[in-house]
Amino acid sequence: MIASTESGGLEALLALIPFLLFAFFAVVLPVICGIIGTITEKRHYESIHAREKATAHVPVVPTPLSDDSVRIASAHMVSASMVVAPDSFRRFLANVRNFFGGRLRSYESLLDRARREAILRMKEQVPGANAIVNLRMETSRIGGMQKKKGIIAIEVLVYGTALTYASAEAGPTPPPVS
Repeated sequence: MIASTESGGLEALLALIPFLLFAFFAVVLPVICGIIGTITEKRHYESIHAREKATAHVPVVPTPLSDDSVRIASAHMVSASMVVAPDSFRRFLANVRNFFGGRLRSYESLLDRARREAILRMKEQVPGANAIVNLRMETSRIGGMQKKKGIIAIEVLVYGTALTYASAEAGPTPPPVS
């Protein structure tokens, strides 16, 4: 009689294993990934803020240089890219939000980080440049929508023309005040 009680308890415990595995992979693991992803994102934003402050003297504009009084010593094309992927928790939140409709805030911060990081990488390639003009930005998804699994990763490509003025202190002359 004692042996049947022990084997019944063991069978009950073995029956719980699939449920516990499901709970771990469906709930616990995505939450852990979400926490790690949030910490990583916070550290990346801190790095971005510090690097933006260090490169703030190099303006990046989407228009061509229209000031003819500026003498340009060199001009060359620069480009940089950033590939970023959502963690499984963000992907889960985006799928839930996509089901009901509305803004995908979890992907908005992902794209913001990717755009800013790509621009910073481009600026860091030309430390002596006075400006980057004709900025263009392209985005693409990597992984597509195969079997409705969602976006695997997002790439942001930026490119523009880095200008070095003939005299660093000359810079663009402000228009006369009338």
